[in-house]
Amino acid sequence: MSTAISIVRPTEADKPQWRRLYDGYATFYKRPMNDAMADRVWSWIMDPKHVVKCLLAKTTDGRVVGLAHVREFPRPLLAVTAGFLDDLFVDPDFRGHGAVDEIMRALRELAAERGWSGIRWITADDNYRARSVYDRVGRRTHWITYDMDPAPAKPPSNAKT
Repeated sequence: MSTAISIVRPTEADKPQWRRLYDGYATFYKRPMNDAMADRVWSWIMDPKHVVKCLLAKTTDGRVVGLAHVREFPRPLLAVTAGFLDDLFVDPDFRGHGAVDEIMRALRELAAERGWSGIRWITADDNYRARSVYDRVGRRTHWITYDMDPAPAKPPSNAKT
């Protein structure tokens, strides 16, 4: 399969194909996905003022075969901004055909256009296929990632004043 891949910003017409890939991404990471969640993310993507941006990998016949969601984030210690790649997914049928390389090239160009110091991302330790690409295009860091849940909501005070 030798198909030229181009990287584009999504239009409304791309939503069904984006959703197919986004569902595949959620399934890969065993995360729930529903219409409300996907519609929210799509609304962010379509809002030019929202921090989340999307790049799509498309074949010459218009099939969407890859997606990347990226956003700007500040790096206070360095006094710069960078891009954070939140999501990257390529249709399993198109893996190994250049889509991820084109997405990474486009992300590098986006970083240069925006004056970002670079692009950062995380992946699962056992995501070996993706890590083989990431090891080729980026530098693995020694940082360990943590998540912390927000504090539980406090019940309303019943104190009388």
